[in-house]
Amino acid sequence: MPVSVIIFLSLCGICGYFLGSIPFGLLFTRMAGLGDIRKIGSGNIGATNVLRTGRKDLALLTLICDSGKAALAAAAGMYLAPEGYSHLAGLLAGTAGVLGHNFPLWLKFKGGKGVASTLGVILVTAPFTGLLCCITWLVMAFTFRYSSLAALTAMVLAPVYAFFFSSLTAVGFFLFLALLSLLRHRANIDRLLKGTESKIGAKKS
Repeated sequence: MPVSVIIFLSLCGICGYFLGSIPFGLLFTRMAGLGDIRKIGSGNIGATNVLRTGRKDLALLTLICDSGKAALAAAAGMYLAPEGYSHLAGLLAGTAGVLGHNFPLWLKFKGGKGVASTLGVILVTAPFTGLLCCITWLVMAFTFRYSSLAALTAMVLAPVYAFFFSSLTAVGFFLFLALLSLLRHRANIDRLLKGTESKIGAKKS
């Protein structure tokens, strides 16, 4: 691999990380006068926790921006990459964006769980795989009404879908992202096993 390509891919990773580290959930809730989202609910900066403020509009905006920032990183990497390296550059930049969201420098590396960001990367770098992941999430969410279970199922199946409909390179990156998602959802997995995880639409007493 030429040195110029190595430098470009390194820049993709760095730029992708910093783009992904923009904490939209925290910024939007603060601008709306709702205080620090990290002191509400699960303390997460993602759309699910923003929804706990009661502001569905802010939650949707956070979801779009969290997904969009990693998708933008992936798209930029693909567009600017040297010939023959677009797919790799997109996957690398997008994955770095997810890492930025999960471990933002500005928040002492305490960020979100990366589901929306990961989905954005998959949709850009492997559209059909991304579509299958979205369908998986919807089916699981409507069937079992657990957002975390739906997300984890979609993430775990992403490398499987990519094996059949994308590339082995995508399989490797999506497998890493799936493992990262499992790691970030440890508490949710524990609650699912104990039967104490909150269901979609459930009201807390």
